[in-house]
Amino acid sequence: MTMLPSRSRLFEDFFRDLSPGFFIKPLHGDALPNEITLDIKESDEAYTLHAELPGVAKEDIHVTIDGAVVSIRAEVRQHDSHKQDERLLRSERYYGSVARSIRLPQEVNDATAVAKCENGVLTLVLPKRTQAQGAKRLNIA
Repeated sequence: MTMLPSRSRLFEDFFRDLSPGFFIKPLHGDALPNEITLDIKESDEAYTLHAELPGVAKEDIHVTIDGAVVSIRAEVRQHDSHKQDERLLRSERYYGSVARSIRLPQEVNDATAVAKCENGVLTLVLPKRTQAQGAKRLNIA
Protein backbone atom coordinates (compact mmCIF):
# COMPACT_ATOMS: atom_id res chain seq x y z
CA MET A 1 0.00 0.00 0.00
CA THR A 2 1.39 3.37 -1.00
CA MET A 3 1.59 6.34 1.36
CA LEU A 4 1.31 8.94 -1.42
CA PRO A 5 -2.06 10.64 -1.84
CA SER A 6 -3.92 9.97 -5.04
CA ARG A 7 -3.61 12.56 -7.78
CA SER A 8 -7.18 13.83 -7.44
CA ARG A 9 -6.90 14.01 -3.66
CA LEU A 10 -3.68 16.02 -3.91
CA PHE A 11 -5.34 18.69 -6.08
CA GLU A 12 -8.48 18.75 -3.95
CA ASP A 13 -6.37 19.45 -0.85
CA PHE A 14 -4.39 22.16 -2.62
CA PHE A 15 -7.44 24.05 -3.88
CA ARG A 16 -9.35 23.64 -0.61
CA ASP A 17 -6.46 25.31 1.24
CA LEU A 18 -6.62 28.41 -0.95
CA SER A 19 -8.72 31.35 0.08
CA PRO A 20 -12.35 30.17 0.22
CA GLY A 21 -13.61 33.00 -2.01
CA PHE A 22 -10.93 32.62 -4.66
CA PHE A 23 -12.93 30.52 -7.12
CA ILE A 24 -16.40 31.95 -6.48
CA LYS A 25 -18.06 33.29 -9.60
CA PRO A 26 -19.46 36.81 -9.45
CA LEU A 27 -23.14 37.14 -8.68
CA HIS A 28 -23.97 38.87 -11.95
CA GLY A 29 -22.40 36.51 -14.48
CA ASP A 30 -19.08 35.42 -15.82
CA ALA A 31 -15.78 36.75 -14.61
CA LEU A 32 -13.69 39.00 -16.82
CA PRO A 33 -12.33 37.34 -19.93
CA ASN A 34 -8.56 36.99 -19.69
CA GLU A 35 -7.95 36.32 -23.36
CA ILE A 36 -9.43 37.28 -26.70
CA THR A 37 -10.29 34.18 -28.73
CA LEU A 38 -9.68 34.55 -32.48
CA ASP A 39 -10.63 32.83 -35.72
CA ILE A 40 -8.83 33.99 -38.87
CA LYS A 41 -9.75 33.03 -42.42
CA GLU A 42 -7.93 33.93 -45.60
CA SER A 43 -9.19 34.44 -49.12
CA ASP A 44 -7.32 35.69 -52.17
CA GLU A 45 -8.32 39.30 -51.46
CA ALA A 46 -8.58 39.61 -47.67
CA TYR A 47 -8.28 38.19 -44.19
CA THR A 48 -11.43 37.84 -42.09
CA LEU A 49 -10.90 37.89 -38.34
CA HIS A 50 -13.55 37.01 -35.75
CA ALA A 51 -12.79 37.88 -32.11
CA GLU A 52 -15.04 36.88 -29.22
CA LEU A 53 -15.61 39.75 -26.79
CA PRO A 54 -18.77 38.86 -24.84
CA GLY A 55 -20.26 41.67 -22.77
CA VAL A 56 -17.97 44.35 -24.21
CA ALA A 57 -19.56 47.46 -25.75
CA LYS A 58 -18.32 48.39 -29.20
CA GLU A 59 -17.26 51.80 -27.86
CA ASP A 60 -14.78 50.01 -25.59
CA ILE A 61 -13.06 48.07 -28.39
CA HIS A 62 -9.97 49.56 -30.05
CA VAL A 63 -8.38 48.10 -33.19
CA THR A 64 -5.09 49.28 -34.68
CA ILE A 65 -3.38 48.13 -37.86
CA ASP A 66 0.35 48.59 -38.43
CA GLY A 67 1.41 46.89 -41.65
CA ALA A 68 0.82 43.18 -41.04
CA VAL A 69 0.20 43.53 -37.28
CA VAL A 70 -3.40 43.80 -36.07
CA SER A 71 -3.95 44.72 -32.42
CA ILE A 72 -7.23 44.48 -30.51
CA ARG A 73 -7.72 46.03 -27.07
CA ALA A 74 -10.95 45.98 -25.09
CA GLU A 75 -11.96 47.71 -21.86
CA VAL A 76 -14.15 45.35 -19.86
CA ARG A 77 -16.66 46.81 -17.39
CA GLN A 78 -19.16 44.72 -15.52
CA HIS A 79 -21.33 45.95 -12.67
CA ASP A 80 -24.51 45.01 -10.91
CA SER A 81 -27.55 47.20 -11.02
CA HIS A 82 -30.36 47.38 -8.53
CA LYS A 83 -33.75 49.02 -8.43
CA GLN A 84 -34.60 52.03 -6.32
CA ASP A 85 -36.89 50.12 -3.96
CA GLU A 86 -34.35 47.34 -3.29
CA ARG A 87 -31.97 47.20 -0.40
CA LEU A 88 -28.40 46.73 -1.61
CA LEU A 89 -26.70 43.81 0.15
CA ARG A 90 -23.69 43.39 -2.10
CA SER A 91 -22.33 45.35 -5.04
CA GLU A 92 -19.52 44.05 -7.25
CA ARG A 93 -17.75 45.88 -10.03
CA TYR A 94 -15.18 44.41 -12.35
CA TYR A 95 -12.93 46.53 -14.52
CA GLY A 96 -10.05 45.50 -16.65
CA SER A 97 -8.68 45.27 -20.13
CA VAL A 98 -7.67 42.52 -22.49
CA ALA A 99 -5.45 42.82 -25.54
CA ARG A 100 -4.23 40.66 -28.36
CA SER A 101 -1.92 41.28 -31.32
CA ILE A 102 -1.36 39.04 -34.29
CA ARG A 103 0.98 39.24 -37.26
CA LEU A 104 -0.62 38.28 -40.55
CA PRO A 105 1.41 36.77 -43.42
CA GLN A 106 0.83 39.83 -45.62
CA GLU A 107 0.37 43.55 -44.94
CA VAL A 108 -3.17 44.90 -44.62
CA ASN A 109 -4.64 47.80 -46.57
CA ASP A 110 -5.81 49.78 -43.54
CA ALA A 111 -7.61 52.39 -45.69
CA THR A 112 -10.27 49.88 -46.77
CA ALA A 113 -10.44 47.67 -43.66
CA VAL A 114 -13.90 47.24 -42.10
CA ALA A 115 -14.81 46.49 -38.46
CA LYS A 116 -18.22 45.38 -37.14
CA CYS A 117 -19.28 44.22 -33.68
CA GLU A 118 -22.45 42.18 -33.24
CA ASN A 119 -23.60 39.91 -30.38
CA GLY A 120 -20.21 39.95 -28.67
CA VAL A 121 -18.27 39.03 -31.82
CA LEU A 122 -15.94 41.53 -33.47
CA THR A 123 -15.57 40.93 -37.22
CA LEU A 124 -12.70 42.52 -39.12
CA VAL A 125 -12.43 42.35 -42.89
CA LEU A 126 -8.80 43.16 -43.67
CA PRO A 127 -8.03 43.52 -47.40
CA LYS A 128 -4.54 42.50 -48.41
CA ARG A 129 -2.25 45.26 -49.57
CA THR A 130 -1.37 44.82 -53.22
CA GLN A 131 2.36 44.56 -53.62
CA ALA A 132 4.47 45.95 -56.41
CA GLN A 133 4.65 43.92 -59.61
CA GLY A 134 7.80 41.98 -58.79
CA ALA A 135 11.25 43.31 -58.15
CA LYS A 136 12.58 46.21 -60.17
CA ARG A 137 16.09 45.93 -61.57
CA LEU A 138 18.24 49.04 -61.33
CA ASN A 139 20.67 49.89 -64.10
CA ILE A 140 24.14 50.71 -62.87
CA ALA A 141 25.59 53.81 -64.53
